[in-house]
Amino acid sequence: MEEIGRAIHEGREGAEERRMKMKVMVAIDESDGSFYALKWALDNLFNVMTTMEGTSSENEGMVFLVHVEPIFHNYVHPIGPGGAAFYPASVVVDSVKKGQQERSAVILSRALQMCKDKQVKAESVILNGDPREMICQASEQMQVDLLIMGSRGLGTLKRAFLGSVSDYCAHHAKAPILIVKPPEDHHKKH
Repeated sequence: MEEIGRAIHEGREGAEERRMKMKVMVAIDESDGSFYALKWALDNLFNVMTTMEGTSSENEGMVFLVHVEPIFHNYVHPIGPGGAAFYPASVVVDSVKKGQQERSAVILSRALQMCKDKQVKAESVILNGDPREMICQASEQMQVDLLIMGSRGLGTLKRAFLGSVSDYCAHHAKAPILIVKPPEDHHKKH
């Protein structure tokens, strides 16, 4: 019986050590759901550990904050009775891209501050492309231990037409994935 107790204790210590060195990727966008997922990860996976002697041990884990900017498509728009082609001026295209970059910087700045407040090491990455594919590719290339995503709570109809990034990643990511759903009262507030 004593051997079983020792094995369980050693198993817990090993799990604690792995948890402290865990590489976690959190997909971040402007949604409350993604920030709730980050908060959940920081509170549940990266809290400062207390050793058996009662002293704090610094967390060696790492959070990779990944934000994906959808590619801006410079479409041809037919205008007028003859259907003449209209291309957005380069000034418009540049303005849209600059706006995307500024939004991304604000989003990641907020997420990095959350990590800093919890004393968790974090790096941020901005990718361009289809969020579903880019998140899956990034989690594989970074060799993360866990991919964490928020859930926007799309209804069945919206999910059928728009698709769900988290649903796609759950089926295609090679890393284990955790989809964090906000509590019911969180949806009602926002």
